[in-house]
Amino acid sequence: MPAVVIVGAQWGDEGKGKATDLLGSRVDYVVKFNGGNNAGHTVVIGDEKYALHLLPSGILTPGCVPVIGNGVVIDLDVLFQEIDGLNARGIDTSRLLVSANAHIIADYNRTLDKVNERFLGSRKIGTTGRGIGPTYADKMNRLGIRVQDLFDEKILRAKVEAALDLKNQILTKVYNRRAVAAEEIVESLLGHVERLRPFVADTALVLHDALREDKTVLLEAGQATLLDVDHGTYPFVTSSSATTGGACTGSGIAPTEITRVIGIVKAYATRVGEGPFPTELFDADGDRLRENGGEFGTTTGRPRRCGWYDAPAARYASRINGVTDFVMTKLDVLTGFEQIPVCVAYDVDGERVDEMPMTQTGFHHAKPIYEYFPGWSEDISGARELSDLPANAQSYVREIEAISGSRISAVGVGPDREETVVLHDLL
Repeated sequence: MPAVVIVGAQWGDEGKGKATDLLGSRVDYVVKFNGGNNAGHTVVIGDEKYALHLLPSGILTPGCVPVIGNGVVIDLDVLFQEIDGLNARGIDTSRLLVSANAHIIADYNRTLDKVNERFLGSRKIGTTGRGIGPTYADKMNRLGIRVQDLFDEKILRAKVEAALDLKNQILTKVYNRRAVAAEEIVESLLGHVERLRPFVADTALVLHDALREDKTVLLEAGQATLLDVDHGTYPFVTSSSATTGGACTGSGIAPTEITRVIGIVKAYATRVGEGPFPTELFDADGDRLRENGGEFGTTTGRPRRCGWYDAPAARYASRINGVTDFVMTKLDVLTGFEQIPVCVAYDVDGERVDEMPMTQTGFHHAKPIYEYFPGWSEDISGARELSDLPANAQSYVREIEAISGSRISAVGVGPDREETVVLHDLL
């Protein structure tokens, strides 16, 4: 049976949680393979809204096994707060599996993240200050603390002390902050051991065996393609691999197991933090998209930057990820606009460019070249077939499909899991 990847095809917040939840009852495992609690999914089920940060969306689907893969960095305080919050609402979290190879966010990583951003000033990246980047840096510098280390106090203590040898020099001599005591960190982490133990597994082996047993595995990305550390709008990116390639390294599933890649796009575009955004709006239309779309961060509450749909960016995401199907979300947010601009190319220093520019400078200078599509005023939340949509909304979907590099297989027409027009089966 297949391994299916869901990735964001823009700058994040496209509605991956809804897409994952839409498929959740048809899959056996849902795997979070990158990122940490620096991003979130909002899933609406009936009258209930769930904001998930570290936990995979599959946690909300009875019978589905949610997995936190080795590519994730974990804040244990946040993990257990989230578990407690779901348990209080009657959600069973006992099926959760956590990779023994996932890395832990220590308190000193959060501290360094915040002081680094303040130090950068106008050159800041726009991180969430949750210690994600410093934890991934520790991983690459071989100074990281993994989940499995918590079960060997001697190894844990040695790793914390090694990490603090350098970090305390930076904190005290560069940032004029107090040194962090290794014992404080060790004791804090050891306090989670017994509660964490039942969840920990060799998740790569579990997923391998599941696929051999004809189970279906869904891998969901945090963040999105244009925030990927290799393929995004560097340096204004996240610290992990948020593309299909990251799904393999972050879960332990082989590339040959992946049979379908589902890219999620909004019917418009948003991003948070710093960095270039060619179609960004600074007018009443941008405010309208933000208010109608509820464009405020699930994790941070920050207002999102809003703009029109960017087709070259979608084509880029399609080829980087090998997208087989797009799911378009939030088409309903465009209801009421008399005309809807769509970016079909860029003007870069007077020259038309039909694909994303190769360089950071080129993309920074890119100005959108728009085509304009007629809007609609009818309520579309009740549509379940493409033919239920107003003619102009149908045309918008088909025109976007034609210029985005892959077919559109589902369209979100409202926040609820049922408010979806399905054009093609996603499994």
